[in-house]
Amino acid sequence: MNVQLLIDGDDVKSRGKTTFERKDPYTSKVATIAEAGSVDDVNAACDAAAAAFPAWSEKGPTERRMLLLKAADLLEAKSADFIKLMMEETGATGPWSGFNVMFAAKVLREAACMTTMIHGEVIPSDKPGCFSMAIRQPAGVCVGMAPWNAPVILGVRAVAMPLACGNTVVMKASETCPGTHMLIGKVLQEAGLPKGVINVVTHSREDAPAVTEALIAHPAVRRINFTGSSHVGRIVAQTAAKYLKPVLLELGGKAPLLVLDDANIDDAVDAAAFGAFMHQGQICMSTERIIVDNKIADIFVGKLANKANALPYGDPRTKVVLGSLVSEHSADRMQELLDDAVKLGAKLVAGGKRAGTVWSATLLDNVTPKMRIYKEESFGPVKSIIRVDGDDEAVRIGNDTEYGLSSAVFSENIQRALAVAKRIQAGICHINGPTVNDEAQMPFGGTKDSGYGRFGGTAAIAEFTELRWITIESHQHYPF
Repeated sequence: MNVQLLIDGDDVKSRGKTTFERKDPYTSKVATIAEAGSVDDVNAACDAAAAAFPAWSEKGPTERRMLLLKAADLLEAKSADFIKLMMEETGATGPWSGFNVMFAAKVLREAACMTTMIHGEVIPSDKPGCFSMAIRQPAGVCVGMAPWNAPVILGVRAVAMPLACGNTVVMKASETCPGTHMLIGKVLQEAGLPKGVINVVTHSREDAPAVTEALIAHPAVRRINFTGSSHVGRIVAQTAAKYLKPVLLELGGKAPLLVLDDANIDDAVDAAAFGAFMHQGQICMSTERIIVDNKIADIFVGKLANKANALPYGDPRTKVVLGSLVSEHSADRMQELLDDAVKLGAKLVAGGKRAGTVWSATLLDNVTPKMRIYKEESFGPVKSIIRVDGDDEAVRIGNDTEYGLSSAVFSENIQRALAVAKRIQAGICHINGPTVNDEAQMPFGGTKDSGYGRFGGTAAIAEFTELRWITIESHQHYPF
């Protein structure tokens, strides 16, 4: 597939006249040839978005809603195209790719609902004859930067609420899935968004730093959102700070799943397996640390190991649970983490098998803080089991990380579980549910090195609008 830039409603080639290739991580065949956008292309896209902003920001909420609803329908209609691209560009399985399309359509429909939820308020004034109000207005041009791991969901999330709030958007596509992200732009364009309201820039890995800074620096850009690694998120935040621009960050995770001694073991096993191995563990919410009370650890680990060993893995185009990792580098890193842990005393209780970029579901028991995998985000299907004594130690271990995105607690005593959940330092906690869980209307985001700000529902309105104080005054008396 050949991918051009989408700028001001037109498919255009990069001004640098260069392209880059994205290869299928499983087959090594070329999946996409995309234009390598440059700083000049970024400026053109931002200029187009700025020119389109006045008219788009004045459109009524119903018109914006209807366009987003139409985009949701079109996105679903192109499900087969999205699935094919996702599988080829990222190594994802068919079910995960299909789920991406289904959930992304929900994100668009939820954003459509928000067009009439952008509220202000009247605030009593001490000034006689003064009518004082706070209103929310579109901020301007918004930049959305989305990752490759859930490219349709997160690509749509990067642009849907900004558009619903009356902003125009420049989307920076991931160099790992330029075709998938460009298709989102094409769907929105086909739905009827005016020229310049949605723009998409693809770029090579080498050009990413320059393209990112140019997007943030452009004078018309007023908001930035980024989903990706904490390392890159920190760079984005520092760059945004240099230009005094607000940024919404949803970054890495090291999600703990706490299994207390009164948990329903079978339920906890099912949730742990789903959270750890869905999409090969390449989800920001993936269960990274399975923290289990010693009183039930032997039974729990035995059942979880049996379940993990039974999960099929291999060619993502076949009926498997675990498909390909995104790259050879990622697969190599799984081996490094496993070897380090085993050398330092961890016990391999499930998996440990590799074929190219494919790994089986792998569990390491008796993981300790001296092992790399205790602290580092694996972002793959090699997972830790940490045994603890009591709730206090479980909470301490759960919080012993710089990350704080998702978490989970399993207990038959809901009051006990809720007390533990309140002590976990994470933006999200699920009681008796998996760490991998999302709904389009929920406030989604993290704490600590997992970022700040919230996507989803009414919480996201504050991220993509400007809150202004406006007064209407009658004749006033002045001291001079």
